[in-house]
Amino acid sequence: MAVQNWTIDKAHSAMEFSVKHMMISTVRGKFEDFDGEISGDADNFSTMKAKLTIKAKSIATGNQDRDNHLRSDDLFASEKFQDITFVSRKVNSNGGDLEVVGDLTIRGITKEVTLKGENSGVITDPFGNLRFGLTASAAINRQDFGVKWNMVLEGGGLMVGDKVNLSISIEAFSPKN
Repeated sequence: MAVQNWTIDKAHSAMEFSVKHMMISTVRGKFEDFDGEISGDADNFSTMKAKLTIKAKSIATGNQDRDNHLRSDDLFASEKFQDITFVSRKVNSNGGDLEVVGDLTIRGITKEVTLKGENSGVITDPFGNLRFGLTASAAINRQDFGVKWNMVLEGGGLMVGDKVNLSISIEAFSPKN
């Protein structure tokens, strides 16, 4: 297969995260508005290049007050820093195993992040398009990206954990040549 441009099928893709709340439970959320540019040969994932753009204000945790706080200057400052981006630099693929090294930018701060996961291979869908799927995850420290707000709890500990688990699931398609 040759190098192709791929379109993210947003109806079948997700950008999700989880973080500890009060050190006892896990809050999960997602970003509902994202897009990306992907190119490469899906039969050889090491050729893939990607740039993902996530709208910070599209954060959704199922609680409107929390979502508004996450959008505020205390955390994501989504009015000033509207986009969260990930730009791949290197993709290592061994069979279905996948490792994507790239630059993650949150609040204008860029750090190298390695996502690990798997690709599901390429299929031809009922409409004649080629499709591939991948899932990947990484853990980051939110403090590294300037997402610093927190509250010390009366009994000790913090309101929000620093470790944030990221999880992406992408289904992409390209017209069959």
